Amino acid sequence: MIKYWRLLVASVLALLVLVSPLSAQAVNKRAAGTKAVSNKDFSGKSLITAEFSKLNLENSNFSNADLRGAVFNASLLSGSNLHAIDFTNGIAYLVDFKGADLTDAILTDAMMLYSNFDDADITGADFTNAVIDGVQLKKLCEHATGVNSQTEISTRESLECDR
Repeated sequence: MIKYWRLLVASVLALLVLVSPLSAQAVNKRAAGTKAVSNKDFSGKSLITAEFSKLNLENSNFSNADLRGAVFNASLLSGSNLHAIDFTNGIAYLVDFKGADLTDAILTDAMMLYSNFDDADITGADFTNAVIDGVQLKKLCEHATGVNSQTEISTRESLECDR
């Protein structure tokens, strides 16, 4: 079953790359026309299946928010507090997480394509089955430490860094 799931995910990724060949570096350029709503406090809120499209959410506080199935599309989350969020089955496409706090976050089964994680703190984050661009995955593995307090999965294990 897992073999077929990975094959399906790889096929979808290949299709996306062929249709939309953008790099994670394009995040800032694509988000240039975003609506500014930075420094907002969403901490502890239930934002299940919420959609955030082309928004500047820099330095916003999403700590402990329930973001299961939420969608972030071409948005800026640099410097934001995403500590202990539940982003299970979420989608982050062309999102800038530069310098964001993703400590103890649950990002299982999330699709996080063409997103930038430079300088993000991922200590204890659980990325199990998350789909992340290869270049970003390698960068994340360089700094992957800790164990998620909810899932008890290590960040390195969830990113499959040692395979």
